[in-house]
This record gives sequence, structure tokens and C-alpha cells, in this order.
Amino acid sequence: MESVRYLAGDSFLGRRDPRVLILVPALTVVTVALIQDLRLMAPAAAIALGYYASARIPFAAVRANWAFVALFVVILAGVNGLVAGTQQYHSSTMFAIPVIGVPVSSAAIAYAATMLLRFLAITATGFPLAFAIRPGDLAVAFARLGVPARFAYAIDLTFRFVPTVSTSLHETIAAQRLRGYEVAGTRNPVRRIRQLRPLIVPVTVGAFVDAEDVADALDLRGFGAQRRTWLRTIHFGAVDLAVIGAFALATILAVVATVSGTMPGLWYW
Repeated sequence: MESVRYLAGDSFLGRRDPRVLILVPALTVVTVALIQDLRLMAPAAAIALGYYASARIPFAAVRANWAFVALFVVILAGVNGLVAGTQQYHSSTMFAIPVIGVPVSSAAIAYAATMLLRFLAITATGFPLAFAIRPGDLAVAFARLGVPARFAYAIDLTFRFVPTVSTSLHETIAAQRLRGYEVAGTRNPVRRIRQLRPLIVPVTVGAFVDAEDVADALDLRGFGAQRRTWLRTIHFGAVDLAVIGAFALATILAVVATVSGTMPGLWYW
């Protein structure tokens, strides 16, 4: 049974070889990590968003994920970028951040905006890796990329195991409610964790038992004793090669520009 995490359907990325969705985020990380100029980072982020849009992932299904990313990016890249940019680059101060009194310059704003777009580009190309690859194709894709079979199969089991744990959690919650268990509303994080103890213990124990059963089943079938073959076969198409080639070219250009010293530095006004 496939995981509910697959949300791409028959979209452009949904029809691609799964190795494309693995290689593109890796190439994007290298590329945007080398770009410092906001004028170059903006089109890079736009391309990444276009790549994400081609997966046609329903926003309602990933709203919570994007909310978490937005909070993380604003705190880590936004606020931290302003502070770090002020310390690393010197330009005329425009205003000061209330309460903490940190002076903000045009260089700090440009640095923070560059970081925001960098994290946005990485997230946009990374989301299809989680939501646009069929769970049954993930292990095959890693194996065809040269990853050892044990590691590839561990990834496959992990993605198949997550829905199982989620189902077990819902069943445990229903069973506890039949016994009169209800979670009282509280903002105290310690108390919330203590209230979840009747759920955490049985779910965790059940997960370990299931994992041990799978490990025993693999050992009984001689897993790892010889080279593994995969029933599912995947092949690069012309469009797949074109997509990988375009992102690989961008990465090569960024690396060459950085090594040669022609990569523009931070741009600010």
C-alpha cells in the first residue's frame, strides 16, 4: 500500500524518473550555497519555485509543512541574517531593530534577503523529493544511483513504516478514549508531554516490536547474503536528462565562477 505522502499525481514531476527528484535538490543546494548576489539568487529561487509548481502538489495537503518552513526560515535566515549581515558588512545604517537595538543597514537587508531566497530555493526543490516520489520507487532510485542495497532498502522501509506508525497512533488514541482518556487543554509543554505518556509508550513499544519482526523476516530470507535485484525498473527519458542537465550546468557554472574568483559578492545599494 502506498503512503499518503505521494501527492504529485500525473503532474510533470510525477512522470519523471525518481532519480531526477533526488539529484535536483542536491544540485540546487550546491548551486545556491555558492551564490552571494541577490540579483542572481532571485532568478535561482524563481526557477526552484517553478520546478516545485510543476509537481502540482495541493497546497492544502502541505500547508502545515510550509508553515513550519516559513517560521524556520524567518527566524533563522531573516532575523539571524540581519544580525550577521550587520556584523560582516559595513554600510550606512537605515534603522535599528526595536528592543534589541541592532542597527540594520542596506547590506544586512540584502544579506538576509539572499539567505531567505536560498532557503526557499532549497525547500522548493526538496518538497517534491518527499511528496512526488512513489514510496515503492524510492529505494530503487537510490539503488540505481549506486547506493548500497542495505541503505536503499532501509530508506524504503522507513517510508513504509511511517504510515504504519501513524495508523498505530490513531488506533491507540481510539482505544485510550474508550477507556476514558482525554487530553486536557494546557499550554505547559511539560504537562502536555506527560499527558501523552499513555500514547507514547504503547506506540513506541509497538514500533520496536514491528521493526524487530521485519529484521527477523529479512534475516530468515537471507537478505544481504548476495547481490540484490529489484523488480521495479526505471529508465531516464530525454526530458529527465534535460532537467538534470540544466541544473547540473547551473551547478558547474557556479563552481567554476567561485573557483575562478568571478562569482559576484554580496550586492547592496
